[in-house]
Amino acid sequence: MPAGSAAALAAAMERLRLSAPLQQDADAASWLTRDNLRAFLDVFEQRRLHAVFQPIVDFRGRSYLGYEGLIRGPVGTPLHAPKALLGLAQTCGITVEFERLCREVVLRDFAAAGLAGPLFLNVSVGCLADPRFIDGATSRLLHSLRLRPDQIVIEITENQEVSDFAALREVLAHYRALGYRFAIDDLGEGFSNLRMWSEVRPEFVKIDQHFIRGIADDPLKFRLVQAMRDIAESSHAALIAEGIETESEFATLRDLGITHGQGYLIARPAARPAARPDEAIRGLLGQGGVAVFPHRCGPAGATVRQLLQPVAPLRPHMLNHEVFERFEAQPEQIVLPVIDDAGLPLGLINRYSMVDRFARPFRRELYGRRPCTLFMNADPIRVDHATPVQEIGQLLGRAEHRHLVDGFVITEDGRYLGIGSSQALMGLITEMQIRAARYANPLTQLPGNVPINEHIDRLLASETAFVACYCDLDHFKPYNDRHGYRQGDQIIQTLAAILARHCDAHLDFVGHVGGDDFILLLQSRDWEARCRAILADFDGEIPGFVSAEDLRLGGYQAEDRRGNRVFHPLPALSIGALPVDPRLYHSHREVAGAVGNAKKEAKKIPGSALFVERRRQP
Repeated sequence: MPAGSAAALAAAMERLRLSAPLQQDADAASWLTRDNLRAFLDVFEQRRLHAVFQPIVDFRGRSYLGYEGLIRGPVGTPLHAPKALLGLAQTCGITVEFERLCREVVLRDFAAAGLAGPLFLNVSVGCLADPRFIDGATSRLLHSLRLRPDQIVIEITENQEVSDFAALREVLAHYRALGYRFAIDDLGEGFSNLRMWSEVRPEFVKIDQHFIRGIADDPLKFRLVQAMRDIAESSHAALIAEGIETESEFATLRDLGITHGQGYLIARPAARPAARPDEAIRGLLGQGGVAVFPHRCGPAGATVRQLLQPVAPLRPHMLNHEVFERFEAQPEQIVLPVIDDAGLPLGLINRYSMVDRFARPFRRELYGRRPCTLFMNADPIRVDHATPVQEIGQLLGRAEHRHLVDGFVITEDGRYLGIGSSQALMGLITEMQIRAARYANPLTQLPGNVPINEHIDRLLASETAFVACYCDLDHFKPYNDRHGYRQGDQIIQTLAAILARHCDAHLDFVGHVGGDDFILLLQSRDWEARCRAILADFDGEIPGFVSAEDLRLGGYQAEDRRGNRVFHPLPALSIGALPVDPRLYHSHREVAGAVGNAKKEAKKIPGSALFVERRRQP
């Protein structure tokens, strides 16, 4: 390396070291004792460390991508855990020296184990500037072990906050020139993960296990990981999901498009790990079917900021005739805000109120040169810009009529931002309700039309065989007319609970089209038994919704649409089932049409009934 380049690199190393101070571990008190310090120094001097390796699976390749190297102290002692070792090294002021020893142990044990694929090697930011690492000593060790730098992925651990990213980029460029690749550890946990991602541009990004635990049932975690996937695709980075412990987490991440995974379900760390996934994991990797993603109740909630109208405010010393002229110059403006010198809102002046006062004889001459605060509503509704629109809607619903006309003042940290109108608020709430109804039914909170269609298309695209069921209540309208919509809603909610109870949440999709119509998309092999159990449970619940006399007669007398009294049977449930061969359908529209025909056949059968479409599919 030329002398000038070497000097520049040395300067960058020093800046990086100074810009990344180590953070004190919150659990340090549990292992920071005099005896542990003595034991740690003995472990360090005697090199009583060993490495274990945890496999990282490739979902698409159905094999192991590589292994993460993890350091361990003496077994059966408080120093077995790496967190205690690293914390004590920090306390002793030998973090760089200790990490250097850990790297050597991990590399030697990796070579001795004869493992194939890349090795993920944990390195803290400050230790990237270790002269023994960067001057080629590690490269020489690799050569002696018959390993290459391009087999090593430097996994940057974020126990340090970086302030000089320019220095970090210079140091990383040096490592990349040698052939090393990079990963960022624990995305979503720590100081500056997203900025680190944008600055480092790593080849791999590890998602913190917090976001993986329970992802199969948590819509928010699902959406966050989905967003991480989208960012990774645009930055050409591969994601590794850490902490996978259940089959449902595994299937959700696989179907979401996360490329790699790591966790106890896949394999625990071991000194001599297997070279390929075991039979159980190979079965999960090759398993057919589509995971049911946790549904969201609709688009993200809107805030008051979406209603912001940036109206230039008035000052309290302005005169009424100036305000009147402002209204005349801006005929579309209904209210004008008044704020003080600090930007705090004082009130609102309403156009119609001022015009009405000035229209009376001599009022303009009498009040025109008085301060505008004279005609100001000094008690307007004030809301922070981050307030959900539903909250301000409820607030206006309880407010006096004048507030509906005036609207409300929108603030940030108490200071004026703009105003919002009741008309715009009602329009936004209506739009949100319409959009939300497409994603989730407001009565049952089950997925609506959009998620139903998306899931059908996912099943077809993956060429997964499934059974589509259309569930519809018979004789429900006359029951609703006689007993009222509240009791009718209770029957619909009861049916929704029955459907959810008899479906496997991770295999079977339950959707609510609207009214008394539901869709099931079943991958469970015992789907027919589940459908018959649904029918039996529904018939068992109906006696709780009718009188003993109606139950004895099997129905009741009520007027039809023409006013004639006719006999109506008790509500029943019809299920039309369509076993779907994905090769024969191209979209959710075709499936919907075919399962709708099966439902019509089911409704021809008296009482609660299941019709399975076994005729030749088109």
